[in-house]
Amino acid sequence: MATMAICLRRAISSRTSVFRCLSALQARDFSPAAVSPRILFDPNSSIRPSFLGSFASSRGFAKGKKSKDDSSSGSADVVQDIGPIVKETATSQMDAAVVALSRELVKLRTGRASPGMLDHIIVETSGMKMPLVRLAVVSVLDIKTLSINPYDPNTVKEIEKAVVSSPLGLNPQVDGERLIAAIPPLTKEHIQAMCKVVAKSCEDVKLSIRRARQKALDTIKKAGSSFPKDHAKKLEKEVDDLTKKFVKSAEDMCKAKEKEITSG
Repeated sequence: MATMAICLRRAISSRTSVFRCLSALQARDFSPAAVSPRILFDPNSSIRPSFLGSFASSRGFAKGKKSKDDSSSGSADVVQDIGPIVKETATSQMDAAVVALSRELVKLRTGRASPGMLDHIIVETSGMKMPLVRLAVVSVLDIKTLSINPYDPNTVKEIEKAVVSSPLGLNPQVDGERLIAAIPPLTKEHIQAMCKVVAKSCEDVKLSIRRARQKALDTIKKAGSSFPKDHAKKLEKEVDDLTKKFVKSAEDMCKAKEKEITSG
């Protein structure tokens, strides 16, 4: 009997505890309004409903993807404008070729007196070799006569020897402290030979100009996709225009020299 009484008391006590728990739960308000907003939406809260876990993670991934797209679309490719340096380089090379041609043409003897026709003559004096233009002033007395005035009168003989030895066919005469060089008329053979030299010089300089053009076009081609196609086409046309300009300049110089040679 005593044992049955103890069991009955325990059962009653356990039932009372269950009823108390149920009553407490009924008293609690689990409506959405009563739930703390911090618990629902604060990502830093240690208390987070399980259904928010996947939502927060997927939203964070979406934001990261959007940020990546924005950064890529916002960045702009920097295109280097190679036009100025290409044109400047090509112009410099083409101009140098034309200047060299001019110097070569001046050296050619024609039937007219020209100071530049003695520029290439080298004089040996005092054991040294020097250009004639550094030892004397060359001037034109008339269309058929040159005057050579040495800075040092003691170099007259050396200058005379150098002029006579040149392929110009001049035979200067000593006149006090200077030399007088009469320009002999050109023979038919000499005229033909000089015209051939002029034609060869003209072709050489045009080749140099076209090499400069090709280098410029190669530079544009190497730029590839980093340089817009429409800009590349425009730049190529500008290089071609430069080429035509310098080629015409060289041809005009050579034609003028041929005319000077043939007119005697």
